[in-house]
Amino acid sequence: MPSEILQVALVSFLISTVFCPLYIAYSKKVHFQQQVREDGPKTHLSKKGTPTMGGLVFILASVVSVVWLAPMDYLLMLAMLVTLFSALLGWLDDYSKVTRSRSLGLKARTKLLGQVGLTIVLVYFLNLLGHSTEVEVPFTDLAVEMGPFYIVLVFLMISGTTNAVNLTDGIDGLAAGASIVALMAFLVLASISGEEGIAFFCAAMVGGTFGFLIYNLHPARLFMGDVGSLALGGAMAAAAVLLKVELTLVIIGGLFILETLSVMVQVFFFRLTGKRVLLMSPLHHHFELKGWSEWQVVTSLWAVAFLFAVIGLLEATEGWF
Repeated sequence: MPSEILQVALVSFLISTVFCPLYIAYSKKVHFQQQVREDGPKTHLSKKGTPTMGGLVFILASVVSVVWLAPMDYLLMLAMLVTLFSALLGWLDDYSKVTRSRSLGLKARTKLLGQVGLTIVLVYFLNLLGHSTEVEVPFTDLAVEMGPFYIVLVFLMISGTTNAVNLTDGIDGLAAGASIVALMAFLVLASISGEEGIAFFCAAMVGGTFGFLIYNLHPARLFMGDVGSLALGGAMAAAAVLLKVELTLVIIGGLFILETLSVMVQVFFFRLTGKRVLLMSPLHHHFELKGWSEWQVVTSLWAVAFLFAVIGLLEATEGWF
């Protein structure tokens, strides 16, 4: 891995590490503080008032390090476009929450409309670049030509991944740490495939998120907010699309898929039978209510995220076989 890529990660990490305490002080001053759902775990009620929207810091760190040190190419710019627009949607959601002092922000349809627009713009530029609409099926030699349906796949990737990371961001450090693991996997894939721009992009996101994680570990002094979770989800979706490993995203981001499925199964089973499969969804809340400490839950699920990332890397590089 070129030393320039490591430099981008280091600079992004340092910027994030230095500016997080400054942002914490500022957010307390202007009352950008977390609103906690009353129906969540009772132990989380003490988190109310914790500074939020910390994703702004690692996004800023990533952008500065990329603009300063990375050679620009079209794929890098498209990855930043998806990430920054996703962050904008998250920021609007967060701002609605903190200014109205409630746990609900933008309506779901507003987010979906924004993501539809983002998908259309992204696919338009991909077509200009001659981006293939053929999708490889993991663990097989099959490739499916999506044609005009490729835009639907890209939308599902962006919408699904951003929402999945957002669902996972319900316990200190979990989403940030799991996102670092997934983005590192995409960094390795980008380096192997020679896509330097995506490698720089992933390195910047890894470094910035790592700096933020220092302040997000339990007990968290700063939350990333939707601006951070949607940005990280957008970054992963963009990396998968631009590296042409669209379906491998499901493997590398397997933990986020599990968290999302736990909510879907819980809702479906409860409506069908009136009973719950889990004590509470998403999955991490179930383990909390089983008596696990936050640190036990987070480290265990980080290990699951790492396992998925390794499997995804092996599959994408054909090392599995």
